[in-house]
Amino acid sequence: MNLKENESPLAELTAPDVLRVGINLGNSLLVSGTNPSGDPQGVAPDLAAALAKSLGVAVKYLTYPMPGDVADAGERDEWDICLIAIEPKRAEKIDFSDAYAEIEATYLVPKLSPFQSIEEVDQPGVRIATLDRAAYDLYLTRTLKHAELNRFKDHSEAFDRFVEDKMNALAGLAPGLQKSALMLPGSRVLDGCYTVVRQSIGTKRGNKALSAFIESFISEIRARGLVADLIDHHGVIGKLQVAT
Repeated sequence: MNLKENESPLAELTAPDVLRVGINLGNSLLVSGTNPSGDPQGVAPDLAAALAKSLGVAVKYLTYPMPGDVADAGERDEWDICLIAIEPKRAEKIDFSDAYAEIEATYLVPKLSPFQSIEEVDQPGVRIATLDRAAYDLYLTRTLKHAELNRFKDHSEAFDRFVEDKMNALAGLAPGLQKSALMLPGSRVLDGCYTVVRQSIGTKRGNKALSAFIESFISEIRARGLVADLIDHHGVIGKLQVAT
C-alpha cells in the first residue's frame, strides 16, 4: 500500500511518525500474551503492526483491561486507532472499518436448566450474567425484552456470580463459554448465537483519510489471507473466524 499519492492519513495521527493503538486485553482470542518487551501479542496487535508498517510509521500499544475502557480512552484522545468490536453505541463516537474477524456469542446454562435454545432465555424472571459493556452486552441491552442483565467488571467475576448466585445464564463469546463449561460439570453452551461479534479497527470520528486508508488495508489483508494466517499462527482456528 503506497502513501505517495495521498499522505493525508499521517496528518491525522497525533504524532506523524507513530501510530498509537488501543488494545483490549479482555479478549484472549485476539490478545494471547505479551512479548519480552511487554508489548501485547496476538491477532489484534499483529494487525496493528501491519497497519503501521503500511503507513510507514512505528507502532505504540496502549492496553486496557476491557473493551469499554478502550472506547472511553478514545474520548481522552489516548489512541489513533483501536481494535474492538463494531457496536452501534460505540459507533456514536468511533468510526469503524469493515470487520476483519468475527466471533459468535451465546449463553452458558447450568446443569438443570430447562432452556434448549437461545430464544427461550428471554423470559420474565430470568437473570443473565454478562461482562459490562462488552459488544454482546450492548447487543443484549438493546434487544432483550424480559430477561434481566447483571453486569460485572470481568469474565471471572461474571462466571463466579453466575455460579454462586444461581443465575439462569451466562452471556459470552462461544469459545470462552466452552472453556467455562469445563469448570461447571453438567453445564451446557446453547447452540447457535444471538449475535456475531464483528472485530474491527476504529478511528476517532472525523479522521476520514485515516478511515479510508484503513478500509483499503482491511480489504487488502483479507484478500491476501493475512487474517487467516494470523488466526492460524496464534492457534485460534475454529474460535475466531475471518469476517465475510
